[in-house]
Amino acid sequence: MRNRIDIDIWVPLYPFMPYFLDRTRELADQFTSAHPEYRIQVTGVDWLSLPQAVHDAARRDAAPTIAQYFYTSTQEALDARKPNGEPLFTPVERAIAGRTEILGEPVVLDDITPAARRYYTFDGEVAAMPPLTSTTLLYANTSLLARAGIDDVPRTWAELEAACRAVVALPDGPEYGVNWPNHGWLFQQAAAQQGALLADHDNGRSGRAGTMRLDSDAMLAYFRWWRRLHRDGLYLYRGRPTSALSDWDANFRAFADQRVAFTLTTSVEAERMIGAGRDGGFTVRACRMPYNEQVPYAGNVIGGDALWLADGLDQAALDGALAFMQYLNAPRVAADRHRDTGFIAVTDGAIRLLDEEGWFKENPHFRTALDQLAANDGSPAAQGGVLGDFAGIQRVLTEAMHDVLVSDVDARDRLGLANAQAQRLLDDYNAACRGLRARGPITVG
Repeated sequence: MRNRIDIDIWVPLYPFMPYFLDRTRELADQFTSAHPEYRIQVTGVDWLSLPQAVHDAARRDAAPTIAQYFYTSTQEALDARKPNGEPLFTPVERAIAGRTEILGEPVVLDDITPAARRYYTFDGEVAAMPPLTSTTLLYANTSLLARAGIDDVPRTWAELEAACRAVVALPDGPEYGVNWPNHGWLFQQAAAQQGALLADHDNGRSGRAGTMRLDSDAMLAYFRWWRRLHRDGLYLYRGRPTSALSDWDANFRAFADQRVAFTLTTSVEAERMIGAGRDGGFTVRACRMPYNEQVPYAGNVIGGDALWLADGLDQAALDGALAFMQYLNAPRVAADRHRDTGFIAVTDGAIRLLDEEGWFKENPHFRTALDQLAANDGSPAAQGGVLGDFAGIQRVLTEAMHDVLVSDVDARDRLGLANAQAQRLLDDYNAACRGLRARGPITVG
């Protein structure tokens, strides 16, 4: 067909999940079969490089129609600019403008699960549309728990610590009680659970974050609890990982080999964890992430990514892009994506469909993440932070935690140093956005 309307979408290439590029291309073909006036070009970009690639393309006035950013790059997406200095992206909710269908595709933006919707809401508008969400869960070897006389899975830090002591005390029990990667996501979760902010301006939600608050009492409590588990021989720490991917995989392997009775990892791993128990002859239960019982629980934050829509499109391109976004999150598509990948079913329609098909009854480990995110109180802390150079700030925390685990450094002093280091990163990022220094490469993490 001549004069087709081109829609370019850039999606992240995750080394551990090649599914997304091919599947997005399949869905694009299905969409254009129903809408032959459109041609959708799906391009995969390394997930670490995508924000910088979009920035570089925007400087040439060649940015994609839709770009899928990892959640820690949300501030970079908000700050992306056209050559004339105007915002590169427009809020998806504003572009939909109250419509209930676009090109015959039902609008499902309002059906996005609350935790995911809240994360991408700024100034009262949903800025981007998330196809992928996840959270952090605790996985428990309930066979070991039963042998240790523990009837239920731990819900709090104190209960997890007590359970670890019980299983390690078994005559032929595991060497350690629990493990999890020294990764930035865990610090975000710990702060959110305790209602603590990572930065000012409501975690960067009511205005640009300008002052870091990593040295909060909540973060210090997490550092000290984690160190106590390690020093008491209950937490398995392997030192600095050679890569983030290797750290997550080693985390899984320790649980699968029953070197630990518990592990914390992403909800995306639920089926893999259950399978590890099935293959290893033990039972596994997916549980909500334990929280600090000394303070009220506020909620856990999401992971994943979201689709950002280019500003300034003509009406035909705008409608095609928005319709394709809705199609990518249609109930059947979102339900199948959940089944295929383990990412949370991101719309209520998809969840209802899976319920009707008996999916959660047969696979209760997939329901746990939904229940955990539904318990979120919606506060800025529990929504999650939006920060410039979030990846760098996360690395500052992991380095600080490493030092606290392997040396005698005072946790409060080391956390204070980390906060100062994070402040310099945030200051540098914000200065670049104001044109006060050259813009360096953007990374995500």
